[in-house]
Amino acid sequence: MLQTNKMVGLLDCNIFYCSCERVFNPRLQGKPMVVLSNNDGCVISRSNEAKALGIKMGAAMFEIKDMVKQHDIKMLSSNYVLYGDMSSRVVAVLQSIVAEVEVYSIDEMFFDLAGFSEHQIELLGREVVNKVYQCTGIPVSVGVSYSKALAKIANKTAKKRPEMKGFMYLQGAIMLRDTLSVFPIEDVWGVGRKYARLLQGFNIDTAWDFAQASKQWIQERMTVMGARLWEELNGQQAMEWELEAPAKKNICTSRSFGQMLLDLPSIESALSMYVARCAEKLRKQGSCAGVITVFLHTNGFRKDLDQYSNAATIRLQVATSSTLELVQKARAALQSIYLKGYAYKKVGVIVSDIVPNNAVQQSLFDTTDRKKQTTIMEVVDKLNAKYGRDMVRVALHGFSDESWKMKQGQLSPCYTTRWGDILTVKS
Repeated sequence: MLQTNKMVGLLDCNIFYCSCERVFNPRLQGKPMVVLSNNDGCVISRSNEAKALGIKMGAAMFEIKDMVKQHDIKMLSSNYVLYGDMSSRVVAVLQSIVAEVEVYSIDEMFFDLAGFSEHQIELLGREVVNKVYQCTGIPVSVGVSYSKALAKIANKTAKKRPEMKGFMYLQGAIMLRDTLSVFPIEDVWGVGRKYARLLQGFNIDTAWDFAQASKQWIQERMTVMGARLWEELNGQQAMEWELEAPAKKNICTSRSFGQMLLDLPSIESALSMYVARCAEKLRKQGSCAGVITVFLHTNGFRKDLDQYSNAATIRLQVATSSTLELVQKARAALQSIYLKGYAYKKVGVIVSDIVPNNAVQQSLFDTTDRKKQTTIMEVVDKLNAKYGRDMVRVALHGFSDESWKMKQGQLSPCYTTRWGDILTVKS
């Protein structure tokens, strides 16, 4: 049963990482280009021109190096600082037009259109597409319909049909039937490969086939999430809104090293930075962690080398978000599992047993000055926010040898977040 009084919109940034790079480097417009994953390992974003050449998502660099040379494909290292800031700018523009926005991912945002008339929705949808591009330079697609799942389908349809100019308002029984009947089941939000194969085995090949099936039959095979998706495709809003991101239950930070490491001090230096990232996230969401786990392993793809992996977990006497405390515990955990003679490729840290700041269980035997730790971290966060990340850091991190840092051989400047990288315009 369609809920015509309440509509949902979805904004999706087109080829987002590539688009961010093109905003500040117009020479990339119209050229085949790819953005690479950590350590420049594989493709995580492709321009339409690169897609047309047959570059696959996730393709390893060594697999496409000949194609890159043959077609002069531009390669860039992932610049997550830039992409994150550009995402925030897109959200800010969207929030200037509509009241309620749910940030679903770095390049996707749902927005509520309850109370808008059909004519207003048409105008507003096109305004979003035009204003986001005008203010940020990022091309976007917008889909509007009765539910999140239908908005997703409208959005994807708008991307595939240039005559829609980036906007589709999916409404009415006839338009729904015509659109869903040609939308492949494997492309429906939340279906995935496993369920797609299952459904296709029962001749459910499109979103329309799914919507016309029995809700009970769907739930028996796809659990309650499948039933919610069935409701969504039938125009009922079954997916909850998250206007504020929920606090994380555990936080993990890890990276593969730019080169394999043998010595403990270098690994400790990398680990200290990863712990600092976890601690920053804890403080940002107003939480503390009671457990810290450190894991370490060699390169499993190097069969010519000896292999080793291990992990250690430490429970803290009192939950904390202090970088100083967490680094101390993480270092002790690392030293307990590190063995000489191995070439290590990756270290990581997980903080868990997370509780709100105002719900930390104290200990009679705790000798740490909690108030002092909190004050120190507040000052550190303010200084780093003002002068740049890691300007104030624990000594273990160091400032000189960072051979463990991931490879970013084609990294673009942080145009919007670093004073030294701001573009200079000559007239």
